[in-house]
Amino acid sequence: QVQLVESGGGLVQAGGSLTLSCAVSRRTFNHPVMGWFRQAPGKEREFVAAIIWTGTNTYYADSVKGRFTISRDNVKNTMYLQMNSLRPEDSAVYYCAASRLSVRSVANYEYWGQGTQVTVSS
Repeated sequence: QVQLVESGGGLVQAGGSLTLSCAVSRRTFNHPVMGWFRQAPGKEREFVAAIIWTGTNTYYADSVKGRFTISRDNVKNTMYLQMNSLRPEDSAVYYCAASRLSVRSVANYEYWGQGTQVTVSS
C-alpha cells in the first residue's frame, strides 16, 4: 500500500507563490508516475503536472506551464510543486497521486493523497 500525504497549501495573494509537498510512504517501481491534480468547487478534478521517479521527464497542463514547476527528491521520497504567479483561478484542493503508466488521466491514477487547499485572493 502506498500512502501519499500533501502539505504546503494555504492562502496567498494573486501573484504570490506557494510550494506544495507530497510525502510518499513507500515508492514502488510499479507506480513510477507521480502527478498533481486539482479540483475546484463544482468542477472536475483536472491534471496539473506529472513527473517520473526515474528520469527527467515532466509534464504540465497548459494553464500552469511556465508558472508551476514539479520536482522530486528520490532520497526523501517527496514530490514538490512550486507554484509562482498564482491567480485566483488556481484556487482548488490540490492532490498528489501515483500511477503505473498514465500521465494525464485521472482515472488511471491508483493512489491519492487527502488533498491540500490552495486559495488565491485577488
